[in-house]
Amino acid sequence: MTSPYAPWQLRAAFAARLSVMYGREVPAYTTLVDVSREVNEDALRERGADAERFGSIGRVTAERHGAIRVGTPAELGQVARIFGALGMRPVGFYDLREAAASAVPVVSTAFRPVEGDELALNPFRVFTSLLTPADPRFFDAGLRGRLEDFLAARELFPPELLALADRAEAEEGLPAPEAERFLELAVAAFELSSEPIDKAWYEELARVSAVAADIGGVRSTHINHLTPRVLDIDELYRRMTARGVRMIDTVQGPPAWEGPDVLLRQTSFRALDEPRALRLADGSVVSGALRVRFGEVEARGIALTRAGRALYDDLLARIDARRPATPAERTAAARELWAARLPRTERDLAARGLGHFTYHVVTDRPRDGAAPPAGLDGLLDGGWVRAAPLVYEDFLPRSAAGIFQSNLAEAGARDDAVAGAAYDSAWLSGAAGREVLDPFALYAAQERASLEQVARELRLPRPPGPDRAACSSSDAGRP
Repeated sequence: MTSPYAPWQLRAAFAARLSVMYGREVPAYTTLVDVSREVNEDALRERGADAERFGSIGRVTAERHGAIRVGTPAELGQVARIFGALGMRPVGFYDLREAAASAVPVVSTAFRPVEGDELALNPFRVFTSLLTPADPRFFDAGLRGRLEDFLAARELFPPELLALADRAEAEEGLPAPEAERFLELAVAAFELSSEPIDKAWYEELARVSAVAADIGGVRSTHINHLTPRVLDIDELYRRMTARGVRMIDTVQGPPAWEGPDVLLRQTSFRALDEPRALRLADGSVVSGALRVRFGEVEARGIALTRAGRALYDDLLARIDARRPATPAERTAAARELWAARLPRTERDLAARGLGHFTYHVVTDRPRDGAAPPAGLDGLLDGGWVRAAPLVYEDFLPRSAAGIFQSNLAEAGARDDAVAGAAYDSAWLSGAAGREVLDPFALYAAQERASLEQVARELRLPRPPGPDRAACSSSDAGRP
């Protein structure tokens, strides 16, 4: 019998093939990948081992995240089955309706590996957005009914693909012939379709939201963007601009500053005019162009705790209150607040309960006859244990919405005089047919497991922990 492809091997092969396919469809993506590789190689030469603080250069260079959009809970459930075959679980609930000033009527989750060893093997993740036709701020009753009828009549994923996905998840892999067929069908399902688009229907949805039109105005789905990871996103922004690629106005997320890199920074090149066949009311087909796909790149930092994330959100609110007039003014305000309220070292970030780390016994510590102390601070100070930052594997709704918004030609339409429909993580779990996991709980579990391992190796009576009693959430970020 042919050896099976494990889920991580299916995941790695799918990500690689998707990248090749998307590069054919969007040549500027290939430029983005090439420049990312150059920046990463230069960072490794300049910074040495420190450049690999948040992952080996092999992992960082190979890393991708994709983004797709679907229209119904049934379609989301099918996506969950396909990604389940790849060892990917839905993590996090993101409400982009509330994160954007323009009309972005979607809620989202990210499918990704969740175990540390699986992330190390291949960290491919897919940010997956679901249209919200039930939200009356965007869709009146008549348009909602027609949109839901349109979505119910289409088939995004062939039954053979779904059957293979279910088998792969149940059996934790597929034999080579079936794996090849699964990958062939899966990649094809996310290719841009050449089927003509109903021009009037698409434009009616686009008046509400370009994102709604991209989801509900076509009879297929597609990869909206693929995102490489880079070690110096500001340098990449400069190099892409120098090559004549039109970038959005800013880098989304935390600013570049002298302290620890946290969470996620993202930027993109502008959405491209792509030729599409459009069907007119009389049935004739004409050539047109749509602008819905763009190129995105990311730099990842340390995962923050709930207290750290609350501080981050508070800093964003403080920046908004200053009403900066330009991206440059916003960046300057962010750097000022970061310097005043965030710890300047990883050690302080951990000690104040703001960042997540894993802890590892130092095996070559010189023997001095001393017994290891019980507290984490003493273990770190005495060289018994070292801390490794946990990389943030997830997303920021405001940053995602900011990139969506920066690539929209029009703001769309939303009626904030009416109440929006309620969606939450529990609702999305029901739609996906599997639990949407809490990212904070995943990071906390990894950190806790590492401390339990430290206790076992050093024969401590209990897992060590930092003294965080004096650090409340209200003053956790003050220097």
